[in-house]
Amino acid sequence: MPPRFIRELIPRRETRTSLGGVVAALKSLTWVQWAQFWSGWLAWACDATDYVAVSLTVPLLSTQFGKSTSAITTALTLTLLLRSVGAVIFGMISDRYGRKWPLVVNLLLCCVIELGTGFVDTYSQFLVLRALFGIAMGGIWGLSASSALENLPVELRGLASGFLQEGFIVGYIFAAVVNLTLVAQYGWRSLFWTGAGVTFFAAIVRALVPESPFFLHVKEQEKEKGTDTSQSFLRKTKEMLKQHWLLCIYGVLLMSGLNFLSHGSQDLFPTYLQITKGFSAHDATVATIISNCGAFVGGAMAGWVSQYIGRRVTIICCVLLVGVFIPLWVLPSSFSALSAGGFCVQVGVQGAWGVIPIQLAEMSPPAFRATFPGVVYQLGNMVAAASAQIEATGGNNLKTTIMENGVLTVVPDYATVQAIFIGSVAIFVIVIALIVPEKHGSHFEDTDDASGDEATDHKSQISCREVDEKSSA
Repeated sequence: MPPRFIRELIPRRETRTSLGGVVAALKSLTWVQWAQFWSGWLAWACDATDYVAVSLTVPLLSTQFGKSTSAITTALTLTLLLRSVGAVIFGMISDRYGRKWPLVVNLLLCCVIELGTGFVDTYSQFLVLRALFGIAMGGIWGLSASSALENLPVELRGLASGFLQEGFIVGYIFAAVVNLTLVAQYGWRSLFWTGAGVTFFAAIVRALVPESPFFLHVKEQEKEKGTDTSQSFLRKTKEMLKQHWLLCIYGVLLMSGLNFLSHGSQDLFPTYLQITKGFSAHDATVATIISNCGAFVGGAMAGWVSQYIGRRVTIICCVLLVGVFIPLWVLPSSFSALSAGGFCVQVGVQGAWGVIPIQLAEMSPPAFRATFPGVVYQLGNMVAAASAQIEATGGNNLKTTIMENGVLTVVPDYATVQAIFIGSVAIFVIVIALIVPEKHGSHFEDTDDASGDEATDHKSQISCREVDEKSSA
């Protein structure tokens, strides 16, 4: 008989969701549930806009500060390294005090730092602000995901997970459009100022949306038991780590692989097209937008499909798709072929990512649904922080030639470097996805124990819908 983790790759029939059930669940949503989801989605989209502002302007920043591509990508590495710090700080504050105001404060900090980035004059100032931005950015995902998903019916969580995660891609596309328009006319600083503006708007929106009904219900239960104290929360945190340490390791390994996959295929993509393939900055940005359209399609579809075939099988299928299209992503030289390759690769990369918000939320111990997903996600980010630098360094050591203005020019061979890098990472992700546990279709409202065990007193259970109706009243 095959191992248990193989036997349970496909969820049991009773956990599958019919199309009629999805439609009925959509119709049942209240305005508070819709607002919770879209406010979380918007926060994550703004987070993406602020992060990729560096990726899209690497050549301009390199010229501004007189530094190499590898030196500029140090800012990306610092941001990713410090995101885990923000995830711990804001995740624990959110699990203790609520989803609403910690996320508002988090967004306002991102806004201020992003605004300041547009005024820096030296490379050192730039690095310091991007490091601080990493801390602020680290809290956004966990808080956004918990706010958006924990109040939804089980039938919608796969589909909602895909749409939530692809908020990052919408933010990426928005930044790319700004890069095509404002940056061309007003310079790279305008992209950071625009990012600060939309992030401030997201903070206002979140401030107008009510607190998470699910969180309020949990706090009511804790008050009844007399466990709603900071000491009790710290004690439960220690118990969770002691009981679920292996689950945390699984989560970090999975997120390390997926972060290597996404950052390795995205962060240096515009630079790769300009330097190795000889594209103009305009064409490289357009190709980036096309590839991210594929990312949005893949994320939304995979999240929905995972509701039927399971989270892990969906991740594995999407990563296999990445491997199939790597040649189309790096071998051609024409704009249309490389754009098609980027589109198909990102369908697979972000298809796998579209499953992650709900996969981590279902895996998470109930009392730590903001902390656990956010921390394992950002620890994976920390492990994969040097993705762009690894590829940039590889390009410095592996060269190719292109025809530029009628002259053969030696340039970094980012195509070969990325093909080797992403191919290796894809194999790693498939292996990890096979062994990571899955709690497909778990009911968040049926758990209230801090250590993550199922509640035994079903009389105390209350659905998110009932809590929502109370908060609306």
